[in-house]
Amino acid sequence: MGAFGVVEAEPFHITNQQSEIAPVERPTRPWSGDSRAPVYERPRMPVRFGLQRRAQTNFRRHLLRDLRRFAVLVIADLSSFYIMRELVRAIRDQAVLGGFISNELRQLLPGGILNGWQYAAALFVGLVILGNYGPGDQRRNARRLFLACALATALPLWMTIWTRGVELVLLQYGLTTGLVWLGLLIERQLLDIVVTRVRPRPAGTLPTLFVGPAEECRVTAVKSAFADDSEYRTVGFVDTQVPPADDALGHIVDFAAVLHDTRAEVIVVCGYLSDARFQGIVEAALTAGCRVLSLPRSIVIAGVAPVLVWRRDQPLVELTTPTLRGGQLFIKRVVDVIGATVGLLVVSPVLLTVAALVKIDSRGPVLFRQDRVGRGGRFFKIFKFRTMVADAEGHRDELLERSIYPDRRLFKILRDPRVTRLGAWLRRTSLDELPQLINVMRGEMSLVGPRPPLPSEVALYEEHHYARFDVKPGITGPWQVAGRNQVTDFEQIVALETHYIREWSLLMDLGVLLRTIVVVFTMRGAV
Repeated sequence: MGAFGVVEAEPFHITNQQSEIAPVERPTRPWSGDSRAPVYERPRMPVRFGLQRRAQTNFRRHLLRDLRRFAVLVIADLSSFYIMRELVRAIRDQAVLGGFISNELRQLLPGGILNGWQYAAALFVGLVILGNYGPGDQRRNARRLFLACALATALPLWMTIWTRGVELVLLQYGLTTGLVWLGLLIERQLLDIVVTRVRPRPAGTLPTLFVGPAEECRVTAVKSAFADDSEYRTVGFVDTQVPPADDALGHIVDFAAVLHDTRAEVIVVCGYLSDARFQGIVEAALTAGCRVLSLPRSIVIAGVAPVLVWRRDQPLVELTTPTLRGGQLFIKRVVDVIGATVGLLVVSPVLLTVAALVKIDSRGPVLFRQDRVGRGGRFFKIFKFRTMVADAEGHRDELLERSIYPDRRLFKILRDPRVTRLGAWLRRTSLDELPQLINVMRGEMSLVGPRPPLPSEVALYEEHHYARFDVKPGITGPWQVAGRNQVTDFEQIVALETHYIREWSLLMDLGVLLRTIVVVFTMRGAV
């Protein structure tokens, strides 16, 4: 078998066009190849939903790999420092290399000159600042390691300049930096050797899919960066030529489908691709939460940040979205849980009061539950206080023509006859949205995010509209603070939400929440 192993996959030629029906979860055909196995119809839904649903898993796996690498390197670095420290003590205090060397070293590095835990903390700070815990070859870069050691040694020695003199401190500084640097260099090289010997094929390797002309993919796949003992595991390649090579998994037009079936976590772009094809590959891969690597080339794609990384002396360009990667998603989730918990505790008297009023005002349940489409096209039940009569959903189609929005993908009517007296007030004050804090606690929604649409609305979407499903929907979001029902252009709404996703930050979420308070109290844009 050559660089590319055989990957069995049934022909899969779903394009990224909109679904003719609402997205649903259905069992798919088994991969066993057994003709006797029951065959089920593949759901007619955008393949992008499948990629979006994988994104969270891919983010989590990438984050866990980064955390494991970080933890192993920190433990190894601190062990290396303490071994070097004990070696110095043996030579200085126990004279294992003779009395002369012991006396000289005692003058240069007297006992207690560098407290162990203080220097260890300084070394950790230096290594973090210089990026020695980053991916690729940075962890073993000799120059970066030296600068980190130099910074770490300078931090605790700075105050001793005024008590021991510059010359002696400079000798101590140079000797300490050199010893620790030498220890780190040896430690990190030994670590790579041990890992290679113990695990010739590292566990948890990243399934990697190559994209480009067949020959370019074959050449790239055998480079040292993607060798058998690397962190990458080749699953095959997608050819850009017509007809595609016999050993290709498919043609470029089927890229999203092949990516879905192979469950690749890393995409490597090889050779030259047109800007349109290159952008399509990047967008599909990042939608699935994949890491995208490319041999250096000119990159001008909105919302994509190129970063040069090295793998075994091979320069590669990693393409990432600037925000909402694994770490950011984790932080956003922590903020959501804390915010929803505090919110439920603070507004619990309001929730109980409104619930009682809804029950008294009209017949029907207190809470209204409705299917909505969330991240990756998953259905979930959204919670709201009921603001309409009990059988309101059965009359929705009759009122479509009265919607204030010209676009069928949005729906809202003035003086809706289905709304109760109390419901009209709850809508103007947005109090009907408070139960969605429960959706946030359940992980179905976020405090801030795009609006969660109805399945019937999603059935009318075009390809670029699916970007709003890259993140969890929110109780509030950029559309609500931009004017809510005063913004009636669906494309403008999607543009606002896409900009939010690409430029996300905690400060942006805080700004949206603060502006939401103003919008709610002023009832701006409420119907």
